[in-house]
Amino acid sequence: MPGPVPLHPFRPRLLDALRGYDRGRFARDLGAGITVGIVALPLALAFGIASGLEPAQGLVTAIVAGFLISALGGSQVQIGGPAGAFIVIVYGIVDKHGLTGLLVSTFAAGALMLAMGLLRLGVLIRYIPVSIVIGFTSGIAVLIALSQLRDALGLPIARMPAEFFAQLATLGRHLGQVNPAAAGLTAGCLLLLGLWPRLGARWPPLARVPGAIVVLVLATVLVALLPLPVETIGSRFGELPRGLPQLELPPLSWGSLQQLTIPIITIALLGAVESLLCARVADGLGEHRRHDPNQELMAQGVANMVTPFFGGMPATGTIARTVTNVRAGAATPVAGMVHAGVLLLVLLVAAPLAGHVPLAALSAILLFVAWNMFEGHQFRRLRQFAPTYRTLMLTTFVLTVVFDLTVAVEVGLVLACLFFIWRMGRLFSATPRPPSAEAPLPEGVAVIELYGALFFGAVGKIEALPEQLPAGTRALVLDMQRLVSMDTTGLDALEQLWRTLQRRPVALVLANVNPQPLSLMRRSGFEALIGAEHIVQSLDDALRASPR
Repeated sequence: MPGPVPLHPFRPRLLDALRGYDRGRFARDLGAGITVGIVALPLALAFGIASGLEPAQGLVTAIVAGFLISALGGSQVQIGGPAGAFIVIVYGIVDKHGLTGLLVSTFAAGALMLAMGLLRLGVLIRYIPVSIVIGFTSGIAVLIALSQLRDALGLPIARMPAEFFAQLATLGRHLGQVNPAAAGLTAGCLLLLGLWPRLGARWPPLARVPGAIVVLVLATVLVALLPLPVETIGSRFGELPRGLPQLELPPLSWGSLQQLTIPIITIALLGAVESLLCARVADGLGEHRRHDPNQELMAQGVANMVTPFFGGMPATGTIARTVTNVRAGAATPVAGMVHAGVLLLVLLVAAPLAGHVPLAALSAILLFVAWNMFEGHQFRRLRQFAPTYRTLMLTTFVLTVVFDLTVAVEVGLVLACLFFIWRMGRLFSATPRPPSAEAPLPEGVAVIELYGALFFGAVGKIEALPEQLPAGTRALVLDMQRLVSMDTTGLDALEQLWRTLQRRPVALVLANVNPQPLSLMRRSGFEALIGAEHIVQSLDDALRASPR
């Protein structure tokens, strides 16, 4: 009887990082945490609004989930919180199932991620082809940009629909109602965001100030000084609450979970992929220990289970904030916890000031995020890659934009599996060994060299062997020295080949059988069926064992 599945131990990286913790490390973590908190502030507000929620919900998510992901995660420097990749997903769930549906989906997705980490499935996320990741990331970037055109242009649209073609139609009907003030403010903010890194390179002190904060402050001051007719957070949502909301239990029921199966899987899959991709990026940025993918998944799961109790949205690892954290000198997960504390302090002290932030400025920030998410250089290099890579990437991209992420990833993975089977099937070969003067073959003996993996996608080449044998063949020797693996379908094909040859009659001899195929032959009874004397160690033995 097989034993129970071993669970991954729950051991946050923070416990190891605190060994030998001193003032020097704390100073580095404090500085990095404050820097990341400043960077995260406008993004959290923007992600909440763009997802069809209140701005405070994005901020609360950054505080609660950001703290838990750092405190419980498997990376020393990863920063968690609301992410641009979730905007389209959350907007669609809220549009179809309401806020309650989002909270239930987030909680259940968190439980699913926690289970994935406990069952050691974190490593499987790494097997998703990079072409699929680039495809859905770029597709999400296009959808984010499309969703921001309403506020970026100041269009009088009460609520944008969730579907791609419906969004295009709605924007098309209102393009004649562009608000020049909002459009001008958006353009100015985008220009400053694009130029800020160059200004920082010329004047290094400027590089220490995040461009998004500069844009947010300048746009807010401009709107406060000039009577510009643009919407602000306060005019649309009212004043932000001071402090975290009261703890409330999302209404869970088996019926609601059944209706939300697809959203739950989508949030869990996207959260797992984004967080582990982000952690891998962080591993290559410094001298930190490599992340533990299973612990990271468990931390993401706990964070997404707790955040809905505060009315928050899904959270995951965020690449931009994590990179900022590393470059700011973070030493341990304490930096991420400090970043959450900075955001909480802003919520407690400066919440009323957020009401003056113009929505056009937040749209400009998100448009800039979408531009950075879009892998344009990968599209320009498509001709350099194989047709299978291009097909996977473009299919995932189009399906993400036109349908949704779940459909895109499902179809992409199915295509990836089919392409893999096709490639592996083409790699397998069954090649006749030509006779030579140095090693002549006995009369009536044919030798076929097998190469690759004999599996269900390659058995056709074995099934065709009887028809390829020349007349007068008395024995067929299969040289399996370069056959690295075989599955049960391949074994069944060998058995059918043996039965076909028995009726001729032609002897079948197997030579140089590697450990994995040989083990399968013995466990299945195939060795006993054809006789152990027909499975020999070398080709010379096979030729001697062949009937003359």
